[in-house]
Amino acid sequence: MPLGSRMLLLLFFCCGGSARAPNGDLTVRPTCKPGFSEDDYTALVSQNIMEGQKLLKVKFSGCSESKGIQYETDNLDFKQKGKKNTSADLLQQPSDTLLPWRHQQNSHGLRRQKRDWVIPPINVPENSRGPFPQQLVRIRSDKDSEIHIRYSITGVGADQPPMEVFNIDPVSGRMYVTRPMDREERASYHLRAHAVDMNGNKVENPIDLYIYVIDMNDNRPEFINQVYNGSVDEGSKPGTYVMTVTANDADDVTTANGMVRYRIVTQTPQSPSQNMFTINSETGDIVTVAAGLDREKVQQYTVIVQATDMEGNLNYGLSNTATAIIMVTDVNDNPPEFTASTYSGEVPENRVEVVVANLTVMDRDQPHSPNWNAVYRIISGDPSGHFTIRTDPVTNEGLVTVVREVDYEMNRAFMLTVMVSNQAPLASGIQMSFQSTAGVTISVTDVNEPPYFPTNHKLIRLEEGVPTGTALMTFSAVDPDRFMQQAVRYSKLSDPANWLNINATNGQITTAAILDRESAYIKNNVYEATFLAVDNGIPPASGTGTLQIYLIDINDNAPELQPKEAQICEKPNLNVINITAADADIDPNIGPFVFELPSVPSAIRKNWTITRLNGDYAQLSLRIMYLEAGVYDVPVIVTDSGNPPLYNTSVIKVKVCPCDENGDCTTVGAVAAAGLGTGAIIAILICIIILLTMVLLFVVWMKRREKERHTKQLLIDPEDDVRDNILKYDEEGGGEEDQDYDLSQLQQPESMDHVLNKANGVRRVDERPVVAEPQYPIRPVIPHPGDIGDFINEGLRAADNDPTAPPYDSLLVFDYEGSGSTAGSVSSLNSSSSGDQDYDYLNDWGPRFKKLADMYGGGEDD
Repeated sequence: MPLGSRMLLLLFFCCGGSARAPNGDLTVRPTCKPGFSEDDYTALVSQNIMEGQKLLKVKFSGCSESKGIQYETDNLDFKQKGKKNTSADLLQQPSDTLLPWRHQQNSHGLRRQKRDWVIPPINVPENSRGPFPQQLVRIRSDKDSEIHIRYSITGVGADQPPMEVFNIDPVSGRMYVTRPMDREERASYHLRAHAVDMNGNKVENPIDLYIYVIDMNDNRPEFINQVYNGSVDEGSKPGTYVMTVTANDADDVTTANGMVRYRIVTQTPQSPSQNMFTINSETGDIVTVAAGLDREKVQQYTVIVQATDMEGNLNYGLSNTATAIIMVTDVNDNPPEFTASTYSGEVPENRVEVVVANLTVMDRDQPHSPNWNAVYRIISGDPSGHFTIRTDPVTNEGLVTVVREVDYEMNRAFMLTVMVSNQAPLASGIQMSFQSTAGVTISVTDVNEPPYFPTNHKLIRLEEGVPTGTALMTFSAVDPDRFMQQAVRYSKLSDPANWLNINATNGQITTAAILDRESAYIKNNVYEATFLAVDNGIPPASGTGTLQIYLIDINDNAPELQPKEAQICEKPNLNVINITAADADIDPNIGPFVFELPSVPSAIRKNWTITRLNGDYAQLSLRIMYLEAGVYDVPVIVTDSGNPPLYNTSVIKVKVCPCDENGDCTTVGAVAAAGLGTGAIIAILICIIILLTMVLLFVVWMKRREKERHTKQLLIDPEDDVRDNILKYDEEGGGEEDQDYDLSQLQQPESMDHVLNKANGVRRVDERPVVAEPQYPIRPVIPHPGDIGDFINEGLRAADNDPTAPPYDSLLVFDYEGSGSTAGSVSSLNSSSSGDQDYDYLNDWGPRFKKLADMYGGGEDD
């Protein structure tokens, strides 16, 4: 028990608060209250207390003689030294018997049960080696002298999982632990003790038993992580926090078994000092203890940390180790420095996005970090902003780049002063190096620049219609190469209307045709042409210039009457014709217009009249009460307001027609107005009807003819039959039953007698029967539509009775030639043979051989 700790001892007077005389009689004193002198007794106990040492003295007043008073305690670690007086000294004793149930008898012989005793906890050390079962305590009731009592325990560890950790002898009341305890598995148990008679009746109320497992140092400290990673800025002052390592001990943290202390075992590397860091032994915080952290020298430290329990006692405590890796983070304590004091480059004039020089720097800070990344800027030498410096993200070099064209004729060289810094500001106390600035010399080379027109898109104003060959202006270009003696020549690049010429030497522009403002090449009164200027440099360079000619309008277009055609009723006052004029010119060479009728012929003014509405419109109407329907050409003179004014006589075709009540021309009236009489109209209608009837009859006849043609094809004359030129090879007939024919008929005949003497039966399909040829009907020269059907039916009947017609539904065999042919070998034929051969028998072979008979059998007659 720790020094200075307190223990509360509960002392109970075994006789219930009254003193028992030696003879057993009870003396009741109502005015006296028996009890201890104090409610609580407190003693300071050293952890090194020896057995038998006196702790404190308690005093009890029994309101009678103090003889026979006995004292007991519920803690087995202490005992009382009883005396024949009112006080007792507590001493340690080996007794382990608990009497939780005590009773007292009153003056009438009755026993009054006091409140239950409070049993102190029972302490059991963990990891005990036995032997088991090991007795913990004995529980007794003072009634066991009167009746037989059975004891039992319930709760976790007894009859609840984990089962049978504790058990009790039911007769003696001795309670045992059956196996070693592990405080880390379970630190305490709460059991209840029961006392019953042999019939199972409760003799005493259950009492609570608390069993505490006493911790032993059986667990090493365990680090949460085996490797810890931390960082600290280089140049940090001593005492700067780095990281925290944590180890946990499963033992009781309220005892030395679970109190962990930390220390640093080793540090690698030991530069610049072997003790750069220290650790708080209780919290595990690692801090710097020495100055001199420099990332450029040491980038990482490896620290071995040890955690030991028993408050760090290396002799008795258990230890464990972990690794702390401390990264020294970079700070911008090294300014960038140019590797050279001057740089040079060259750039052609009029070029942009060209790198003219590479600036190299050295920075010892961590690469590709804000402390290392370089930022370049031009301090002086480029007031017009021709150059910029971009940083290469890989090499950290500065790329001097042209962003605005330089002109050799204006600047032949540039002297730049540049400065380099980092993205991150320098650390406190670090100054810029004088090597952070450098000079850059850039030379500009001359190139042949193209000529340019000082005033491009040159605009001039000119009246249209100027004569051909008129000089307009001199459109000359300037060669910017002042230090080169070069000549410039001119030519046309774009002249849509081919109206202009340019002098190739001096650029004078003259007209090649009359310029017309009303031309389709004019857009918003402007004509645009483009010219080319080329020097004679090597290589030649060219520039373009655009000339815009604004054409001023003159009155060169007479107005045109609109509309050209109109219609009006034959009676006046029903409707009128609104007329206007169109003029290709523009103001003031257009309206207001003057509309008038010519005096010749006189019928014009007699029949028609014009009424002016405004400067642009007038109305044409009938002057007389009635005018016969028809088409009339009415001339109208239109005059514009130009200076001098132009006029034009336009003719408007007016259709005069009868009108309905709404003032619209009727259909008959419109036809009559076209100049046709009633007889002509009737004749036209009759012709249209006849034509439609003929077309209808022709269509009906064609449909009927097409239908009969599909039913049976129309036969033709055998002399014109050329169907033997079309051979069908895909007709196979009806199978073997259709093959009852004489194959000898396909063999080469020795003579033509078999044709004349052949009996009726199977014939060759290409053999013409020797019978009288049928008579086909003769077509009329001019067939009547009604006779077409009769003609087709007669031809059909003749074809059905014609034995010479080929049987299209018969089997055609082409792949069998027979055997024993009487024909000689064809190899004996000689194309140059001059022997005579009679081919007259071909005439008897039918119409299919007629052509051969005509070719070979005709003799000299052919």
